[in-house]
Amino acid sequence: MASEKLKPIRFWTSKNGPNPWKVHFVLEELGIPYEEKYIDFPDMKKPPFEAININGRVPAIEDGNTGITLWESGAILEYLVETYDKEKRSISFEPGTADYFHAKQWLHFQMSGQGPYFGQAIWFHRYHSEEVQSAKDRYVKEIRRVSWVLDRALEGREFLVGDKCSYADIAFIPWFNVAFYPWYNMKVPGAFADQIDFAKEFPNTAAWMDRLRARPVIAETLKKRAATL
Repeated sequence: MASEKLKPIRFWTSKNGPNPWKVHFVLEELGIPYEEKYIDFPDMKKPPFEAININGRVPAIEDGNTGITLWESGAILEYLVETYDKEKRSISFEPGTADYFHAKQWLHFQMSGQGPYFGQAIWFHRYHSEEVQSAKDRYVKEIRRVSWVLDRALEGREFLVGDKCSYADIAFIPWFNVAFYPWYNMKVPGAFADQIDFAKEFPNTAAWMDRLRARPVIAETLKKRAATL
């Protein structure tokens, strides 16, 4: 589909959560027109949004080009590349190939491994009403485990799959951004930069993340994120 013929996708997002920014990155990388609909957390549990996502979370999209409404960030990424990256395969791979399935593998690892564990680490360090040191320790350990898995996979490689940046790489950016990089519009370290020396302990993962964050579209979108807060 030529982008000039497309209706803008309605993209439900929020200013604070990491997961919608995966979708931001991919929409921008593919040059898909979209209309942002920012929504605060309490309103995610109310009409009209609950009719779009009964789970009451962002991101979600409404695509007037196909009539599809979709939620869950990983599902949205797969939908976007399979619908709008079929010709160029700029950040995806030909269906049926090994790279196609390996990209899905890494996306599922991000969704099941990185996202939940990094999220719980943030929760127990910043938002939980009681001090639970064992939970803090456990989830910091999981951040190290996930980073170690990626560090081994990236040994001698620039990207997770094939020889190019793909949606699988991009999916990991938001949570690493929160954990180890100055985030939002504040010049403060990432949430766990004081506990984990990211570049020293996981040099391949850190170098990979620096490469991804330096991509022009990603860098510009990160600036946009900071400006919304």
